[in-house]
Amino acid sequence: MELIHTGKAGTLESSDVLISVKTHPENKIEIKLKSIVEKRFGRHIEKLVRDILDEMQVSSALVDVDDRSALDCVIRARLETALYRGAGVQTYHWEEL
Repeated sequence: MELIHTGKAGTLESSDVLISVKTHPENKIEIKLKSIVEKRFGRHIEKLVRDILDEMQVSSALVDVDDRSALDCVIRARLETALYRGAGVQTYHWEEL
């Protein structure tokens, strides 16, 4: 999946996450994580984001994650939505992922 513009999804409400994705100028993956539970779950959240990027075949992305203690399923839903929006996809195929 190739990002053509910035995609965003989520909120800053409790138990949610705000994710922004855009193409990385150096053609690599970079994750900027800010989380209220970063000390305890930061590595897990980063791994989850990298795994989702791999699944969706994203090779160049700057991902900003502002987490408010979201569950994994919420992080996945927000990241997938942000990626779809950033790629300009109009038809979603959630079941294929």
